[in-house]
Amino acid sequence: METESKQQILERRKEIEQELTDMLKETESDFTLDHVRDAIFHEEDNDDTMKVVAMFDHGGDASELSNVLELVTDAWNYFPHEVLGGISPAEKLLEYQEKQNKK
Repeated sequence: METESKQQILERRKEIEQELTDMLKETESDFTLDHVRDAIFHEEDNDDTMKVVAMFDHGGDASELSNVLELVTDAWNYFPHEVLGGISPAEKLLEYQEKQNKK
């Protein structure tokens, strides 16, 4: 994962939010973007990623599942997590890189 600036992270998060919203409509999901964000923010165990994937499941084919997995992975990396102090893994990586550059 390439280290991005804070601005790039926020821009990418906005793009992902739009893609999620579009896919929720396409799959006629009963869930909303807020449900996705909430599930990611309040993650508790390893299968929470699959709970988010299940929000998009309507019995589509393998290529659709692949698109969902890719989008959920992006959301997981760019959306805030409570266990990371309310920041995303991408922001955590940026923090780490900034610390390393100060050494």
